[in-house]
Amino acid sequence: MNLGGSPAVHLTYCSNIHAGESWSEIRANLESHIPAVRRHLGRDGSFGIGLRLGGRASHELGLGQELDRFRGWLDDNGLYVFTINGFPHGKFHGARVKERVYRPDWLEDERLVYTDLLAEQLTRLLPDGEAMAGSVSTVPGAFRPRVPSHDDARAMALRMVRHATRLHRLEGESGKTVTLAIEPEPHCHMETIAETVTFLSEHIVSRQALELFAANTATTTSAAEEFLRAHIGICLDTCHAAVEFEDHTECVNAVERNGFHIFKMQLSAGLRVDGITDVTARALDRWNDDVYLHQVVARTGSSLERFVDLPQALANFRLHKSTGTDWRVHFHVPLFRRDLGAFINTQDFLEAILERQRNLPFTTHLEVETYTWDVLPSEFRAAGVDEDIARELAWVLEQLER
Repeated sequence: MNLGGSPAVHLTYCSNIHAGESWSEIRANLESHIPAVRRHLGRDGSFGIGLRLGGRASHELGLGQELDRFRGWLDDNGLYVFTINGFPHGKFHGARVKERVYRPDWLEDERLVYTDLLAEQLTRLLPDGEAMAGSVSTVPGAFRPRVPSHDDARAMALRMVRHATRLHRLEGESGKTVTLAIEPEPHCHMETIAETVTFLSEHIVSRQALELFAANTATTTSAAEEFLRAHIGICLDTCHAAVEFEDHTECVNAVERNGFHIFKMQLSAGLRVDGITDVTARALDRWNDDVYLHQVVARTGSSLERFVDLPQALANFRLHKSTGTDWRVHFHVPLFRRDLGAFINTQDFLEAILERQRNLPFTTHLEVETYTWDVLPSEFRAAGVDEDIARELAWVLEQLER
């Protein structure tokens, strides 16, 4: 949805909530769910799509005339794609995902090839004749244990810079802008907004990176820095930031203060446990699925302790009985469901950052992302996925239109 403004702000939901890895499955999901969500939402006008394309689907979309046929379907139905979720490359539903979700990562050339393809496809899908930039969100480098050294971080950054040279060529050929949005996540090389800003400052606009980009694009190093700052930035996931106990104001200020951009904000909420007890620990057992990684950050006073997944956090609690500690759990839950039985969601963080967006916009791409809908306890998804997506979008609109 185009919410207006200058530049215009766009709101959608991410199609990764719907299971499907082949392009035919994804296309069928869009044809089935998008009309239902629009009907439940009850708003007229064109409708933006946040498209999730894994490696298989992006390859199949590029075969024959499939992309042209898809673009025609979008145009015929008042739809447009403005952002692609390029985070999960492989299977994302119905089987163990966990830490595999980051592979291939930016230590591997396969991630570069995949992201180049997504940028090319998004360039062709963006509406013609409109000053609308597109964004592709991506993994925060790699799972933290895979990046033991400064050299590894630099190697990841140089692949991203090589991707930026492809963005430069695409922009020159089409006149359309596509950006790369790095999405910090707990227990990754870039866990927080601050760590991501540091990575961008130390590696993306380093002398080596600028010289590489300038050499590959026949530009000056000053032009290289300008382009890289305008095309490699951040995807702020509000669940991830809340789980890390980040401050919503500093999240935005740190990015702007250092001359970078938030190209996309994924609107999501996690689990909030204020003072873990035996009761809340037992309640959390129900949220311990075998599909996704549910990182936990525990705060005692000003000290943070991080756990790679919920089972480790629960085992540590039961061993040490560290009652009273505040927990935040990386489990995307519906935005509108503040009350989740024994605990609540991180809606307070989301409300605060949406107030900042409303009063002083800092991004043009807003995407609701509650991909864990299929593994939510049954009482929290009784209405059906299409109605719940519409309720989430309506909740966001209410926050933005106050």
